[in-house]
Amino acid sequence: MSNPEDSPVRESPVPMSECGAALAIEQVPDRWTWLILREMLYGVSRFADIQADIGIPKSVLSGRLAQIVENGLAKKKAYRDGSSRTRHAYVLTQKGRELAPVILALMQWGDKHIKNGESALELTDKRSGNPVKIGIVPKGGALPLRWLTFAPVRKENESKGGD
Repeated sequence: MSNPEDSPVRESPVPMSECGAALAIEQVPDRWTWLILREMLYGVSRFADIQADIGIPKSVLSGRLAQIVENGLAKKKAYRDGSSRTRHAYVLTQKGRELAPVILALMQWGDKHIKNGESALELTDKRSGNPVKIGIVPKGGALPLRWLTFAPVRKENESKGGD
């Protein structure tokens, strides 16, 4: 798929209207949408919690959540806290959950190229406990998402009860 550096091509081999990447970008078009989906991937589902975690203005969050639901990436789930009015949590659909490898690949790339190899999140196989990385694998060779565990990376002094 890649081209040798010494032989540039004039045009893409796939028209924009037929390119899965271009079409996907229309569904997830901006930074806020990716960050909201990241929160949902981690299990954060309530409006106020998402808003507080990523610092997004309420009006922007409301619009992006409506778009995410309309695109079928998440669904609204009603809940009530005590005697308060009914509110909605936002839960990823299968279509939304299938963006996890993209989000995790961006995280892995950022850890390597921006954070100098330091990661704030450890991905492990729930069954074996072995660390996992996102990559290109042969068909049928990937772990299902349900077999992954997401856990914050513990720094040396945290695990020893240090400063």
